[in-house]
Amino acid sequence: MRVVARLLPGDAYRVDYLRYAQFLPIAHRGEPIPAPDHTWWSWRGRRVHVARAVDAGAPVRVLAIHGAGGHAGLLWPLTAVARREGVEVMAIDLPLYGDTVEPRPRSVRYRDWVELLTEFVCAETEFDDRPLVLFGASMGGVLAYETAARSGAVAHVVATCLLDPADPAARRAAARWSLTGGVAPMLLRAVDPIFGRVRVPIRWLVDMGNMSLDPKLTRVCATDPKGGGVSVPLGLLADFFSFGHTAPENFDAAPVTLVHPAADRWTPPELSIRFLRRIPNHTRLVMLENCGHFPIEEPGATQLRDTFREVLDAVAKAAP
Repeated sequence: MRVVARLLPGDAYRVDYLRYAQFLPIAHRGEPIPAPDHTWWSWRGRRVHVARAVDAGAPVRVLAIHGAGGHAGLLWPLTAVARREGVEVMAIDLPLYGDTVEPRPRSVRYRDWVELLTEFVCAETEFDDRPLVLFGASMGGVLAYETAARSGAVAHVVATCLLDPADPAARRAAARWSLTGGVAPMLLRAVDPIFGRVRVPIRWLVDMGNMSLDPKLTRVCATDPKGGGVSVPLGLLADFFSFGHTAPENFDAAPVTLVHPAADRWTPPELSIRFLRRIPNHTRLVMLENCGHFPIEEPGATQLRDTFREVLDAVAKAAP
């Protein structure tokens, strides 16, 4: 059973997505953003929070996956276009983030996120044959990619970023320290048995200062107790750097559309483009003009909306 409880949207949940919706361009605020229902999924002793806009008649579903400084509420405004197009939408809180209840926060590793997402997608698609599109933001992009590869149950991957931890330049972009180039994986693996359970604020490890080109939005992200204000175990970063993702040359699970912010000062576009070009088939690149890592600036925000519509329309038309 995928949902064990459902709650009416509460004040805390409304604040989660409305605090981010206020930063959308004026042209994107014309219609109210539908509030999510808040549901729960049990996974290996965790109570996983999933925000949903359920529509039994929708031809396509979307699952939004956040990155290292986000959560479901942060991504909910970016999924509004899908909901307005008559698509069923979900946004999941990974362990340590959002409203997911994590009983062992010091033990969470990157592979837990991969396994959770893979099992969640398999559970969601076992009894529902409508095509499922994954939308991954920041680190959520490579998580969506890997989930598609492992589950074999995804119709399309849309990602704002595809950071390959095997690439030294990508490691340097992903984390603050200059040592995150060549020696980081070996060093972090060595200290993991001793310091892997030590939790530190995620903003110490990653460049949250470049989350957005808007300083106000950056501050909101960095201080959000459900996102950028979270503390994570050092072992999570060590596991990310050493994790064996599916080689892009072998990826054939789904079409991949990279919607990369062109003015991203955190994860330079060329790093993700380099990864995308190694995927042999069914890829597309859309550069979001004038957008920072959190893509809210125009004209990129409209380009993201239009690309999303094109993907959803194509997936719906291809469905049996």
